[in-house]
Amino acid sequence: MRAVTYDAYAADNSRLRVGEIPDPKLGPGEVLIEVRAAGVNPVDWKVMAGLLDGMMQTIFPVVPGWDVAGVVRAVGPDTPEFAPGDQVMAYARKSVVQAGTFAELVTMPAPGVARKPSALDWNQAGGLPLAGMTAQRTLDRLEVGPGDVLLVHGAAGGVGGLGVQIARDRGARVIGTASEANHGYLRELGAEPVTYGEGLAGRVHELAPDGVTAVADFAGGQLAATLAVLAEGGRHASIADNTVERHGGHWIWVRPDGAKLAGLAALADRGALTVKVAQTFPLEQADAAFDVSRSGHGRGKLVITP
Repeated sequence: MRAVTYDAYAADNSRLRVGEIPDPKLGPGEVLIEVRAAGVNPVDWKVMAGLLDGMMQTIFPVVPGWDVAGVVRAVGPDTPEFAPGDQVMAYARKSVVQAGTFAELVTMPAPGVARKPSALDWNQAGGLPLAGMTAQRTLDRLEVGPGDVLLVHGAAGGVGGLGVQIARDRGARVIGTASEANHGYLRELGAEPVTYGEGLAGRVHELAPDGVTAVADFAGGQLAATLAVLAEGGRHASIADNTVERHGGHWIWVRPDGAKLAGLAALADRGALTVKVAQTFPLEQADAAFDVSRSGHGRGKLVITP
């Protein structure tokens, strides 16, 4: 099969290659997925740079990518949940960094796989799992619901835009930080936009004079602003700053979970959740996708399309 690989850690794209590698072996309880779309996430190039080496075992060469949407080509022994031809998606992180989704084929344990929602096209479904489940897990840990005033840092990004929609569906009022160019987009999602940067706390207090009851940091580096606007007894969490744990917050790291992903699919199919795809790239342009992701200024999801 054709796949994107790198054979050593690198902070740039110099080790990325596209070429033929062996098809993955299919084990018991696994599904073999023909990849139609694979979302690009910042963690992909951070892993390539070696930034998670102290946390995760890596075996080179590595195929990057932790998101997938595609068609089941085959199932391993004792895998009654799925059959060839099923349209599925998954957050395909495994315990060892090696066999990712920027490829024509990938295997995944069945418990981490969910059926693709009919309301989303392949590219949207390929961009949903990691970002959507990260937002979902953050809001679950914060117990966001009716009556909450939620501040979302990085609300126009891939995770943030999905977090806004999920929180709104749960009945929360949402204030979202973004550049002024993205304020219209946030209003479309149901959030009240504020410009990020210096003076953010004051701008949030203008919208919520009593403070916010919860903060979801999907950008990183926002702890001071979070603590400045959080009401007494409020809850906060970050996906990018583990120092929040020293200040009563939660550091979020999402795990593969087909049942949770199926919940997001149900939201999509009833019209409460959509995925904005900013740009798609063939395998041969994975380096360009990483460059756009590193810029940190995109709106919506970047997707590889094998």
